[in-house]
Amino acid sequence: MIRFNKSFGLKAITISAALSMTAGLALAGDNNVTTGQILDALKPKPATRGLSVGPQADTTAQAKEQAKEATFLNTVRNRSTRSLSTGEREQIAELAATKPKIDLEIQFDYNSANIAKTSMSSVQALGKALSDPALKGSTFVVAGHTDAIGGEEYNQGLSERRADTIKKYLMQNYGLNGTDLVTVGYGKTKLKDTANGADPINRRVQVVNMDTKTASK
Repeated sequence: MIRFNKSFGLKAITISAALSMTAGLALAGDNNVTTGQILDALKPKPATRGLSVGPQADTTAQAKEQAKEATFLNTVRNRSTRSLSTGEREQIAELAATKPKIDLEIQFDYNSANIAKTSMSSVQALGKALSDPALKGSTFVVAGHTDAIGGEEYNQGLSERRADTIKKYLMQNYGLNGTDLVTVGYGKTKLKDTANGADPINRRVQVVNMDTKTASK
């Protein structure tokens, strides 16, 4: 059910997203992304009912699934990004596969987790969107990804540090609650373009609205 970079020179990561399992919105370039676009992409979509079951059965099954997701997310809240096990990272990816997401391109300094000045507008737009009342109560996953260049261990650490940098910035500058931001790193294990592992498109951070308003915090 679950599906849930390091080159030499200026680094780029992309906050990757899709509006659902079958529809996505990719916004390339910092100057083209607005707070409104991020909001539209991350807003929860109305739940659809199955055709083979009645309303009551469908509602019950949905409630059970939401409770299961909330229980798991509560186990990773306030956890250090590096403390997550491979299994936990995969479970987060699986849950995120069906949730609202968005793609943004964010530059980082060379071989670093420091956000480049050229990308501050994108990060600021993200902060405004995540702190908007329309998304109040949601839990967001911030997942770091790298390209295929370099060793697995280094890339894993780099992806984690970049996800942590985004979380820290959002907390310090937009007052977001740390328990509402779950960070995870995937290194080079989940390339967006598997046929071209060195492509910058693989260097990204995925922000997902887990839409767990019923989760206890």
